Amino acid sequence: MPIDIDSPLARRTAAFAFLVFIFGATILVLSPFFAALAWAGILAYATWPVHQRLQRRLPGRENIVALLMTLAVAATLLLPLLWVMFTVAGDVATASGVLKRLAAEGLPPLPAGVHAWPMGDWLAAQYARFQGDPEWVRAQLMALGLSDASTVKTVAGGVGRNAAKFGIAVFALFFVYRHGAEVLSQFGGVATRWLGESARGYIQAVGVTVRAVVFGIVLTAVAQGVLAGLGYWVAGISAPALWGTITALVSLIPFVGPVVWIGLSLNLLAHGETQAALGLFLWGALVVSWVDNLIRPIVISGPTRIPFLLVFLGVLGGLNAFGLIGLFLGPALLAVSVAIWREWLVHKRTG
Repeated sequence: MPIDIDSPLARRTAAFAFLVFIFGATILVLSPFFAALAWAGILAYATWPVHQRLQRRLPGRENIVALLMTLAVAATLLLPLLWVMFTVAGDVATASGVLKRLAAEGLPPLPAGVHAWPMGDWLAAQYARFQGDPEWVRAQLMALGLSDASTVKTVAGGVGRNAAKFGIAVFALFFVYRHGAEVLSQFGGVATRWLGESARGYIQAVGVTVRAVVFGIVLTAVAQGVLAGLGYWVAGISAPALWGTITALVSLIPFVGPVVWIGLSLNLLAHGETQAALGLFLWGALVVSWVDNLIRPIVISGPTRIPFLLVFLGVLGGLNAFGLIGLFLGPALLAVSVAIWREWLVHKRTG
């Protein structure tokens, strides 16, 4: 039976196949730049209030406003990053030497005065377990990779790729500032046509969540890294900038940051620097962790009205599924899911 190519079904099928091909090819072309474009959108959204205030001061000069905002955001991110990179580059050699010595010689003995501490016997017993297994200590230290030249080269290559993505994100940021409001309005119109008025609530949930994650996770992690680095410097830790940067990075995952300063406190204790170890431990427990355990849940859960547990799981799952950009995508997806769930509950009560 011949197919009637002029029938409505054939036309709809051809139109659908054409759309699938076009959008599929578009996604394929843009896929290498999704992360950079997502970063540009996140940076623009987080700084949009500043952009709006500057635009009111310079009416009719959208290009100049977009350029000034792009340069300001790039400088705010790039200058501290360059300082950290140069400082860390000088600290890596020191840290590598310490790790090589520990891997070769094992953990040093604890000073005798530790037993007089509260829970000192328990602490000494736990430390003795690790000290009695030098192969485990060596494996953990080697896993850090600072003593392996090939790992350092791999890290350097990753830094280069991320620098290229950063350049694309900054380039795209100008156009997001310039046309972002118009694109968001168009996207809202299309989403509303397909999903109804509920789409506006979903878009708002994503926006609030992204901003809360920026201020509640990223800035909190940076603050923890700075405060911890200050504590490392005062305590006399070798390479404080490096360890402060590591603390900031691991603090992106809630409640993981203490692993760094507790480990460094134990290292000071093992070398007989009891006062420095106690001071660093108290600084970490009373100052650094206070930022993590108190401020972060308030900043995130307050505006989003999402339980902090879901945000925590969204961060971990997003990082596992999408990499660093998943830090924002994971909680944003959960925010939309929670918004849909609450909408269903409202319909069930009113239905």
